[in-house]
Amino acid sequence: MKRARGLLLVVVGLAVAGLVLASVLLGAATIEKDTNFTIPAGASVSSVADKLAAEGLIASAAGFKLRARLFGSDAPIHAGEFLLTPGMDQGDILAAFQSGDVIRRFVTVPEGMPSILVWERVMAEPLLTGEVAVPPEGSILPDTYAFERGQSRASIVAQMQAAMTKALAEEWAKRREGIVVSSPREAVILASIVEKETGKPEERRMVAGLYSNRVRIGMRLQADPTIIYPITKGKPLGRRIRQSEIRAVNGYNTYTMAGLPEGPITNPGRASIAAVLNPENSGALYMVADGTGGHWFASTLAEHNANVAKWYAIRRERGEM
Repeated sequence: MKRARGLLLVVVGLAVAGLVLASVLLGAATIEKDTNFTIPAGASVSSVADKLAAEGLIASAAGFKLRARLFGSDAPIHAGEFLLTPGMDQGDILAAFQSGDVIRRFVTVPEGMPSILVWERVMAEPLLTGEVAVPPEGSILPDTYAFERGQSRASIVAQMQAAMTKALAEEWAKRREGIVVSSPREAVILASIVEKETGKPEERRMVAGLYSNRVRIGMRLQADPTIIYPITKGKPLGRRIRQSEIRAVNGYNTYTMAGLPEGPITNPGRASIAAVLNPENSGALYMVADGTGGHWFASTLAEHNANVAKWYAIRRERGEM
């Protein structure tokens, strides 16, 4: 009994000694606070170990390399930016590098943001790299996109455009029969007008139906945002529209031309595209603001004029006229 107990003590002692020796040989993580650590493309385990040690995140570069050789998987380490926390040991650090669990950051494109403003937002993101041209209007799907530190601006714009291509194809496949748009591009053009003309989601199909009705009978769309787009490329005008601008003849101004503009006037969201491809069945041809952010709709000019009078009364009460 005493002999067995003594043998057990020896085994435990050897195990403890082995752990101490391993700790000395392999070193330890010395992360004192949450730290972002970047691995450049093409980096080796050896160079990463040296970088960790140089930044004071591990006690021994040699120990980290030995641990990776003895206990690491065959998976390569990934380039990117990683979050290292105080609770991590060297094994956790290596596992994070091999899993590719990089820090993701996000850039958001709101519905109705024109391409010039998308470009400005992407160019202003300091963690992206490289140059990129202003993307064609209507080619970007408004959404939130993840990116990594050092990712190219061209790649994130390509991701946004691929998302639009996919969403447009999916919505086009579900289109209703008898709609006025005859191609996905025409759907984006009309959806871009719908996007700019209402801020209320519940109105999108009604607005889409109104403009579809006008296209169908050859009536001018008379959408104010189509006047502004050739002037600012979608940026806010910052003043009232001038009479000369209303009369301007160009490929976008729907006050001086029938049918659709020659191209989109913004990047419409998926919901506006869906609305154009399944518009509300109504006789509406006119709309005017109702003072709540929405609109009154009318199918005759007389009804519309009455709604305009109500809108003017609201504006006078507000001291706007």
